[in-house]
Amino acid sequence: MAVLVTGGAGYIGSHTVRLLAQQQREVVVLDSLELGTKSRIGSVPFFEGNISDEKLIEKICTKHNIDEVIHFAAYKAVGESMEQPLRYYNNNVAGTINLVRALLANGVDRLVFSSSAAVYGNPSSVPVTEDSPMQPESVYAETKAVMERFLSSCEAIGMRTVSLRYFNAAGASSDSSIGEDWSMSQNLVPLVMKAILGFSGPLNVFGNDYPTPDGTCIRDYIHVEDLADAHIKALDYLATGGKSLACNVGTGKGTSVLEVLDIAEQVSGRKVPHVITQRRPGDPSAVFADPTLVRALLGWKATHDLRDIISSAWNWHSKAENN
Repeated sequence: MAVLVTGGAGYIGSHTVRLLAQQQREVVVLDSLELGTKSRIGSVPFFEGNISDEKLIEKICTKHNIDEVIHFAAYKAVGESMEQPLRYYNNNVAGTINLVRALLANGVDRLVFSSSAAVYGNPSSVPVTEDSPMQPESVYAETKAVMERFLSSCEAIGMRTVSLRYFNAAGASSDSSIGEDWSMSQNLVPLVMKAILGFSGPLNVFGNDYPTPDGTCIRDYIHVEDLADAHIKALDYLATGGKSLACNVGTGKGTSVLEVLDIAEQVSGRKVPHVITQRRPGDPSAVFADPTLVRALLGWKATHDLRDIISSAWNWHSKAENN
């Protein structure tokens, strides 16, 4: 019996694949390599292809006796999604429907879905609970919400799922061998590292007049290795008979942009070049998770704090200075 990880050569996927392998679990990766890098996953069995290829899914399930799936494969650039909605719906939504159809046809009935806190949009209150309404503000987030609803409905036809609505994934592996590719990311932590190391101009801090203690936006940052662990705990929850659910994955603690910069300067011993610019439309002032449900049902809790996140990111990205 083995677990199939779609999008397993990507940032979060590769950390999850590594943890599965470390736990001596049989793991197989399917990735189109549009956004993934095969070298991240070592010698794990790998198939290059698309989640919509039902014949390929059948081949993988038969050859490797797949009995559970972690589904990462999706496009995720917010700005691009607004410009190319057809591409996002075709890949994220239609691709997931095809994947589920192929899995069920091959007797696979457990799936953990990599969703996003973006489904909440601009929440009216924090911390955000699972009862908060889904009100996505981008095509990307809308596809995640649609995928969640689709997967939830599939319990009626035998597919049990866990949708993990995670907040701001960041950091790198503890041995600094894999991390986030800053050329493909608009996330704060890699952009901070890029600015510190002089591979970009000054970091843009979008607004310092929010109703927060230092005027900058507050977010919930979660170490990528903690996030990998959450996906595996969700597999175990389903394997022991758990019913379909959606839950937040976050630390429950909010951190401002300037606090991230301050810790980055402490860790690196360098200043973060930055400029204060205008607010971005749609940016909520504060978003962080209420992780009560994930702790109660999956037995998961974050083990890394923000300093761990920044330190691991610095160790990973600073290697670029010497290349």
